[in-house]
Amino acid sequence: MVKFKSQATGDLVMVQAHAALLLKLLGKAPEQGIIEVADMPRHLAILKGIPDEPVNDEGLPVGRDTDEDKEKRLAFSDEPVSLRKRALPLVQMIERAQAEGHPIVWGV
Repeated sequence: MVKFKSQATGDLVMVQAHAALLLKLLGKAPEQGIIEVADMPRHLAILKGIPDEPVNDEGLPVGRDTDEDKEKRLAFSDEPVSLRKRALPLVQMIERAQAEGHPIVWGV
C-alpha cells in the first residue's frame, strides 16, 4: 500500500501496484516522494490524459489479452477498471492540494 498525505486533504491509500503505475507516469519513485504545488498542473495534465481503457496490473490494456487470458480475467472480475478511473482519487487530491497550496508526500 502507498499512503499519500497532504495538509489539504485526508490521507489517500492506494494499492502498491496501481500507485506505482501512476507515479511512474509522473516520473516519481513509488517508495518515497513529493509532488510540489508548482508541479501539480503538469501532473494533473498527465493523469487526466490517461486513456479510459481497462488495464492489467502491468499497465497494459486488457484488450491485448489472448482469449484465454480474457476468460481468466472475466472469471475474476466482470468489470475491468481503467487506470484513469484508478487515478481519479489522486487527481482529486492534487486539485485540492493545489487549491490550498500544500504539497503531497508519500513514503515518509
